[in-house]
Amino acid sequence: MDIIVFGARGDVGSRVVSEALSRGHNVTAAVRSVDQLGSIPDAVSTLVADAGDPCQITDAMTNNNVAISALRPPSGQEHELVDLTKSVLRAARSASVRTVIVGGAASLKVPGTNGHTVLSAPGFLPDKVVPIARACQAQYELCSTFKHAQWSYLCPPAMLQPGERTGHYRVGTDTLIVDLDGNSMISMEDFAVALVDETERASHLMRRFTVGY
Repeated sequence: MDIIVFGARGDVGSRVVSEALSRGHNVTAAVRSVDQLGSIPDAVSTLVADAGDPCQITDAMTNNNVAISALRPPSGQEHELVDLTKSVLRAARSASVRTVIVGGAASLKVPGTNGHTVLSAPGFLPDKVVPIARACQAQYELCSTFKHAQWSYLCPPAMLQPGERTGHYRVGTDTLIVDLDGNSMISMEDFAVALVDETERASHLMRRFTVGY
């Protein structure tokens, strides 16, 4: 399978590149500047593209089977996430390429809170992550109304941290997955496993889903 990854230098994107490569896929890493190319594995094709330019990334997506968007704006520019995702969706439509989008947990319901979401539950989020949570909520709302491209939207659990690749996770739909101790988490490595699984299987077309331990 030919896969292009946008945001390939990020915490999630870099792990997705490694996971897809380990499964024998042909991987292209798309980065925003030439100085980012040096950290990409030698076995991966590379290109420089402005993810905010649908024409550029339409050309980049062409001849790929699936595009993965692991884009995350830097702190202070969280509002750019919606426009970047819109650009990816429009390019996916133009190139007729299925896309898997790394979302946020903001829109997921929190168990035991009478229907509150991660974003709306009082005191659930630290103040410092509220801006990206709001951006992820708007990102999901954009995807949920975009009917002109095949997309899947993967929400992380409450905690997404570097860790081990176990290859195991549970799948949910619109509610945070929590373990027996009430923790909602997954390693970035296993989150990448779930992303590449969705890339291969297309199990959640035009739907949001989430994973966790």
